Amino acid sequence: MPVKSRVVVQANDFSAQDEARLLTEGRKDVGALVTFIGLCRDEAGTLSALELEHYPGMAEAELTRIAEEAIERWPLTGLTVIHRFGKIPPGENIVLVIAASSHRRAAFEAADFLMDYLKTRAPFWKKEHLVSGGASEWVEARDCDDKDAARWT
Repeated sequence: MPVKSRVVVQANDFSAQDEARLLTEGRKDVGALVTFIGLCRDEAGTLSALELEHYPGMAEAELTRIAEEAIERWPLTGLTVIHRFGKIPPGENIVLVIAASSHRRAAFEAADFLMDYLKTRAPFWKKEHLVSGGASEWVEARDCDDKDAARWT
């Protein structure tokens, strides 16, 4: 049975538990489920919200390409990627990656790969809104994210 990924870009929050159930319900071949949830940090109390912008259509297409690459690399039984956009306050969910496989190693590696590539290849832009009311600033890409992604090439 070919493995399909579920890729969603949405403003609304998500339930990791509900998404995990969708990947495992009625399946006897899933032996491992690795879940990563990225949350909005408060940056030592200075951040009121992180605003994520994207190009509709382009973001979904790139996330789907990254997910398909993971499916080609590892023997997965399922894969879910959900990325939010809009203003997200500290403590709320931003991104969800769930990799399902028969064995743990494939699920761990696929989830790690996906997050590294989402950080560097997904067309999202982040703007920090400050509690102080000061000027909002765009978040620059970090060199360490590129280094993390380079290990998969």
